[in-house]
Amino acid sequence: MTDQNPVDDVTGALTGRDPSKSVMLIYILYLVGIIVPIVPIVAVVLAYVYRKDCTGWLESHNTYQIRTFWIGLLYGIIAVILMMLLIGWLVYIAIVVWLVIRCVKGLQAVSRNEPIADPRTWMV
Repeated sequence: MTDQNPVDDVTGALTGRDPSKSVMLIYILYLVGIIVPIVPIVAVVLAYVYRKDCTGWLESHNTYQIRTFWIGLLYGIIAVILMMLLIGWLVYIAIVVWLVIRCVKGLQAVSRNEPIADPRTWMV
């Protein structure tokens, strides 16, 4: 068992030493964004910043993460509009489930060093 410091993992992700850790960090930030709504903005900015570091199989994750933000934002705007019809809460719950599934799928793929099969999908 190694004595690896979790703080080193985060700083390594932020400094770009290990692009796969940066990709994992962005997925985790999206999940934290369910509770703290400003965090996904930080995550997508990081995704754009680390885009040049993501090569090979990580490139599909980067595309998937950026699209997750923009598609989620679109779905969120639709949910806000539908709240006037009192069904927006159901749409919001569906968005949260969609986001969790996408992030878990991405985290699992990163941990197996696999690309996302279809990074341009609107679904999960």
